[in-house]
Amino acid sequence: MEHLEGALRPYPWGSHTLIAQLRGEPSPSPQPQAELWFGAHPAAPATVNGQGLDEAIAADPAAALGKRVTEAHGDQLPFLVKLLAAAAPLSIQAHPSLEQAQEGFARENAEGIALNSPNRNYKDPNHKPELIVALTEFRALAGFRPVPDTAAFFAELGSAELDRYATLLPTDGEGDLRALFTTLISLPHQPRVELIESVQRAAVELAQKRTAPEWMVEAAEVYLELNQAYPGDVGVLAALLLNVLTLAPGEAAFLRAGQLHAYLSGLGVEVMANSDNVLRGGLTTKHVDVPELVKVLDFDTLENPRAEAVASNGGVEFQLPVDSFAVRVHSLADGETLAIDEDGPAIVLCTSGEVRGTDGFVLSQGNGAWAPASEGEVELTAEGAAQVFVATA
Repeated sequence: MEHLEGALRPYPWGSHTLIAQLRGEPSPSPQPQAELWFGAHPAAPATVNGQGLDEAIAADPAAALGKRVTEAHGDQLPFLVKLLAAAAPLSIQAHPSLEQAQEGFARENAEGIALNSPNRNYKDPNHKPELIVALTEFRALAGFRPVPDTAAFFAELGSAELDRYATLLPTDGEGDLRALFTTLISLPHQPRVELIESVQRAAVELAQKRTAPEWMVEAAEVYLELNQAYPGDVGVLAALLLNVLTLAPGEAAFLRAGQLHAYLSGLGVEVMANSDNVLRGGLTTKHVDVPELVKVLDFDTLENPRAEAVASNGGVEFQLPVDSFAVRVHSLADGETLAIDEDGPAIVLCTSGEVRGTDGFVLSQGNGAWAPASEGEVELTAEGAAQVFVATA
């Protein structure tokens, strides 16, 4: 097992304190620390012994990944681990399926769009299902809310302008939200401004009187928060249709390809397929491509975005409908030993305390480690209470 130096991504929405404080570094940091990538994605590979992890794997894929993983996923690490720290809302976004990513990547290559172009949608030919596990309270918009709940929310808001569009909500239980979403996100400037202002007035009233169900008050408050951060942005209208989710530390949400979402605030561990493909619909200064976003969206509603965890090997493992990654979390008491024995690669992230290997290896909180498939069993012992994430393929 070797230290894995994460690659920092200083996106403007990132926190100046959350990652710095976790890692015991000076806080606030001079630049936003949005994400710390522990993986082998070529856009920002972590480093091991001064070498990019992508290069280290390419030098000997069989030793790094093992036979099972190379047969299933080829010669690249199939997952990516991140620390994500949001001080402001991220964009309204979704990620493509594997087939969509392969087609889009090939299409944009044929069109001659550079991989580092700000107008590039598809940075790689991979899908991006993702799991976010909260380290602090973590707020998010996650998936389309069930239609009856959205209809009730619109009625409670009582915005005459919004009521005109509420007629596009399916009423027979068979339709989806395609018609309403595509109408809202494609509104010309003047009708959009009028609608956003009308809903703003209604949301202020709903939030102040607090006689509505708590989730509706929270949804109204999120609308107001987003419209303050991105005044007049079409993404605030998309947010009207999404589940508002607050995760306590240790709780998680899973989002498959095509599910619309936006992270709002908090620190978490994100594990996903090894991809940087993002289709954005608003709440950002980055490239927005509404037609492409609509192409990849899954318009089915999502009743419960939370990921279920079950006991596994002395920790908990999240139940995920993907084969490209698995995630376990281990909370260790002082002196307790964790054995990691995989037939594939593992990335280990310490999020609390400190653990030590039998060879004197030390992994402190906020830091990652790389265990190639060829290493065999690794033992880590907690020095005081510790928490460790183990991501595998």
